[in-house]
Amino acid sequence: MDAQATSVLNRIIRRIPNKNIENLLKKWNSLSADQLRALDYTRPKWMIVEHVINFCEENRLNLKHITNLEMIYHIENPDQGTWHACQLAEAQDDAVCVELTQFKEQFKLSNPTKLFFHLRIQSSKHEDEAIWIRIAWGDNFSKPNHLKPTYVVHHLHTSYVFISNLMAKHKIFLCQALVIATKHGSIKDGHLSTRSLTAMRDLLLRHYQQVFPNAHSRIPQERKTLSSHPCIGKEHSDHEEMRHQMSCEAFGHSPSPKLETAVYRLETRYRGNGNHTLSDREEFFRGVVRFSSSSLLDSLRHCVASGMAEGPVTPLLSAITQRGRNYFVITDKGPGVSSQASAPRA
Repeated sequence: MDAQATSVLNRIIRRIPNKNIENLLKKWNSLSADQLRALDYTRPKWMIVEHVINFCEENRLNLKHITNLEMIYHIENPDQGTWHACQLAEAQDDAVCVELTQFKEQFKLSNPTKLFFHLRIQSSKHEDEAIWIRIAWGDNFSKPNHLKPTYVVHHLHTSYVFISNLMAKHKIFLCQALVIATKHGSIKDGHLSTRSLTAMRDLLLRHYQQVFPNAHSRIPQERKTLSSHPCIGKEHSDHEEMRHQMSCEAFGHSPSPKLETAVYRLETRYRGNGNHTLSDREEFFRGVVRFSSSSLLDSLRHCVASGMAEGPVTPLLSAITQRGRNYFVITDKGPGVSSQASAPRA
């Protein structure tokens, strides 16, 4: 094996816990049963790596085999790195008829300049049947960089594409290939990014338990009641039930997709009456508000359901699930309007 194949293999093995290495190598199906039994998975990683490299050289494995192992690792561990969502638009009439074989052919043919020299397209054998694409970028003056590949995940006949580790200079070429292969007219930024591909996919493809308004849903209104009122217990119970209903309608039923952040970029004017210097300022105030949590949607739902946040839920927060985004730009409508910011947009 060459130096690049050895580096890729070394990086893969070092990422995996010792207890999981054996299962991954079995799924790879490139080492014999005797070679797998000869490996001692309790030894230090560097020793395991050396033995695997020796077996690969014995079997005359090349870079193609090693990149296949890396792809298997990413399919089995999708929540690695940072993923960005893109949305396909302007679907052609025959877009719903695109199959895996046709997608592969069109994707490869859409690269006339041969910018990416090493390309692997594989359909994952999971229930979602996602298409996984690995691209090692190179050109006429440099070899493909297999240490920093781009990964693309697409579910056929959906409008979403998930991308990881894509440099800006390569974006136009990848977008062109995706548009041609999926038979769409354009592709745009989905304004959704997260470290969890699973959470992103569940949110956009609605693979979580949604709660819809029912006939009894209504906005809770506070009432002034005496503590001695005989119905105070039932009234509190009704308010609690309505808060729970509102929170689930906005953020889904637990467990929700595990997004970690939501970012709001503000471009607004000061609206207070106590400071004319600020209120007369023509330029926008610019700032960024970031919500962070190990499970942001669950945290927001708890705030509403417990009464920590007043209902109804503001559209600026419910838009995370309704619009499938976690990045928003909030602008002011200009002079003469109310202090309410305009709807989030990208």
